[in-house]
Amino acid sequence: MPATPLPQVLQPKMSPDLVRSCLGTKSPGAYADYIGFILTLNEGVKGKKLTFEYKVSEAIEKLVTLLNTLDRWIDETPPVDQPSRFGNKAYRTWYAKLDEEAENLVATVVPTHLAAAVPEVAVYLKESVGNSTRIDYGTGHEAAFAAFLCCLCKIGVLRVDDQIAIVFKVFDRYLEVMRKLQKTYRMEPAGSQGVWGLDDFQFLPFIWGSSQLIDHPYLEPRHFVDEKAVNENHKDYMFLECILFITEMKTGPFAEHSNQLWNISAVPSWSKVNQGLIRMYKAECLEKFPVIQHFKFGSLLPIHPVTSC
Repeated sequence: MPATPLPQVLQPKMSPDLVRSCLGTKSPGAYADYIGFILTLNEGVKGKKLTFEYKVSEAIEKLVTLLNTLDRWIDETPPVDQPSRFGNKAYRTWYAKLDEEAENLVATVVPTHLAAAVPEVAVYLKESVGNSTRIDYGTGHEAAFAAFLCCLCKIGVLRVDDQIAIVFKVFDRYLEVMRKLQKTYRMEPAGSQGVWGLDDFQFLPFIWGSSQLIDHPYLEPRHFVDEKAVNENHKDYMFLECILFITEMKTGPFAEHSNQLWNISAVPSWSKVNQGLIRMYKAECLEKFPVIQHFKFGSLLPIHPVTSC
């Protein structure tokens, strides 16, 4: 995306409490803004259940309505009969509708006086649901949705007191819609590392979900491979929701189909799990060219050329 300057009123106005630079990094631009956003939300949901009472603003409600629309379009676009088991071509029909309507959808969330930002923000929404050519979905697409939310924070649509709702209300609903897409159209994992990857499709809910579980009175990392513990607590914790989805989609021993997660279950505390996942996310997603080569940069999440020493 070309970095066309936005009008002065739309220049990024960083909230130090919601979108702050990554602790310990001197990297300017999109990386610092994006990882700072992820870490701020990580801290905001620490020790809180999904059922925790939090403020739901008008902007949050509008985002949920937007996601509900995407969900409804899935129902209106059933899979087609085709010889190939994976990558149902009906997904392309569904995606074409989003491609056509994305700016209109974003315009329902963004106030009129910020309308100049709509085309740029809408790009991240379109990037967040998978690739219509390959009919696949992965952590790069998930990152685009986080960037979409980050941009809404930078222009002031989402605010400091929305941070819990961003994760528990909006991102959790996004996960539901993405899982429905994956199941309905049998989407391929994008860039999956197979059994050696954390998960075929997601990463952020494991980070924020492990933060939710920090200092839990009885649930320890070893419990997430316990079917009974997952069934009894998944409605409260995003991490356990992810584990439940994996066990619904995959067969066989957990240690075989999700080896990385199985190894994580041996970590002694949720705080160590959380810290390790953040390091892994930076190394395996944000710093890997196959993932980040598709990331879009613009006025709100800029990239700066490296200057020679």
